Amino acid sequence: MTMRREAWLGKRDAQRRISRLALFTACLAMASPVHAFTITEPAEGAQLAAGTTMTARVDLGKDAGIVKVRYYWYNEQDEVLVEQDDATATGSIVAPVAMVSSLEQEPAFGGPLKVPQDSIGPMRLLAVAEISRGRLGTRSVFDEVIVQVTPPAPLTTIDFETEKPLQLGRAGQSSAFGHVDSLGKVFALPIVGEFADGITRRISSPASGTTYTTSNTRVIKIVGDGLLQIVGNGKATITVTNRGKQASLDVDVNVNDEPNEPPIADAGTNKSVKAGTRVKLSGLKSRDPEGEALYYSWSQVRGSKVSLLDANNSEASFLAPAVSEPRMYRFKLRVTDKKGADSSPAFVDVTVEP
Repeated sequence: MTMRREAWLGKRDAQRRISRLALFTACLAMASPVHAFTITEPAEGAQLAAGTTMTARVDLGKDAGIVKVRYYWYNEQDEVLVEQDDATATGSIVAPVAMVSSLEQEPAFGGPLKVPQDSIGPMRLLAVAEISRGRLGTRSVFDEVIVQVTPPAPLTTIDFETEKPLQLGRAGQSSAFGHVDSLGKVFALPIVGEFADGITRRISSPASGTTYTTSNTRVIKIVGDGLLQIVGNGKATITVTNRGKQASLDVDVNVNDEPNEPPIADAGTNKSVKAGTRVKLSGLKSRDPEGEALYYSWSQVRGSKVSLLDANNSEASFLAPAVSEPRMYRFKLRVTDKKGADSSPAFVDVTVEP
């Protein structure tokens, strides 16, 4: 009887130990990250001061084998640039790396990261993690957040970074903005602000707090997002305001007065695709009111850089990279007609899934 009781007690204790172990394992599984590589600091939408140093942190999640993480700062609508080993390569554009971090850093794969001193408004922080696959080489995963950056000092003056007064269409239709000046052309004016901390910051974007007005809507029209459009010949004064400061620019337009409406860019509808598939971006629905042929320009403005093929054709493409969880890539399309009139930009988001 005693032996039976001892056996029963032993069996019960073993079952309890198994139950506790199962509970511990379940709790451990619940506590363990099941997501992919993620920026945890700064948080999405965080308010940061330009020029300050904050601590960047990442959660590796289920992405194993990470050997280093590179951090990049971009303005919200900047094109994504590639870091190249040879910075002197002819014609190359190299994205500045804000920080490279490894396991030995504190915190691991993060560390002190300086907010660009000349930044203002929405900024993207892109973190690209390099994963070692042994003899198979490496692959990368990324995450990015958008933060709001404010200058630590008041704005003192605003100025236009262009000739004054601005002549559009004179001297045989020469152009200062990349295309022949014509009716319907859409362009941006470079505007800078001098701040009390001695830093000059670009404030052309309304997201930086700049508003635009025109004295003559029959000559220059404000079309939004810091863009202006030539709609007729004559004179107009463009006024910009930011943080209580103001600046004005006289514009004299003398272009071929042949009627020309700007083309309309259509980058297609947002889509979701599987990693490893060839993705086609279509601008075929873009149109010109006069039915003229169009010139196309695709660029990437969100996500880790991909190799974009046929960026100057109506249809561009790229190979969807490997991802650990859904990641969004954003592309911008601008179209131009034969007379030099540009469209406003159109955007399309492509979500790549594992």
